[in-house]
Amino acid sequence: MIAEIKRRSPSKGDLNPDLQPATLAAEYQQGGASCISVLTDLDFFGGSTQDLQAARNAVSLPVLRKDFTVSMNDICDAKIMNADCLLLIVAALDRRELAEFHELSVDIGLDVLVETHDAAELDVALEIGATMIGANQRDLKTFQVDSRRAEQLVKLMPSNVLRVAESGVKTRDDAQRLRDAGYQAILVGESLVTSGDKISSLRDLQV
Repeated sequence: MIAEIKRRSPSKGDLNPDLQPATLAAEYQQGGASCISVLTDLDFFGGSTQDLQAARNAVSLPVLRKDFTVSMNDICDAKIMNADCLLLIVAALDRRELAEFHELSVDIGLDVLVETHDAAELDVALEIGATMIGANQRDLKTFQVDSRRAEQLVKLMPSNVLRVAESGVKTRDDAQRLRDAGYQAILVGESLVTSGDKISSLRDLQV
């Protein structure tokens, strides 16, 4: 379970703009999360470097910097802010950039979640040596969630990669469906940050 800290989203607007990252991260750890994802993008998600650092200092779990990584500087920034992992989105980079960014991240000690949306993007992720691959069920253009997307993509993922399902996970049934399909982890944000009892909500999603 990768539990996410985000204040807002482009599709839903404000989710929990006044959240306290340290408090939320501690609740996630108590609820059984394996990793904390923190949005650091300001313009679209209302996040910041300070949000990640506050969460990092509050828990012993690994922390993923979730942002639009589009330069070498972004990778170095993730390391400097003490993230353990960062996100590379295949749709946002050309193949050369993706390969170079992935190589640099690994060289400086960061894990990398490579996000895909279709079979062509998955092929690119595998070509550059990604070992942790996310299937985002949300279309980046329409923001609509298609639950079949993840189920189709996991069939094309080899057994030697860590398979992560992203977006649209709200219920225990959602989590069970993705586990049965072959995913080893799920990334959950909106349903947790808007929950009145985050610890219970997190535990309910564990299957």
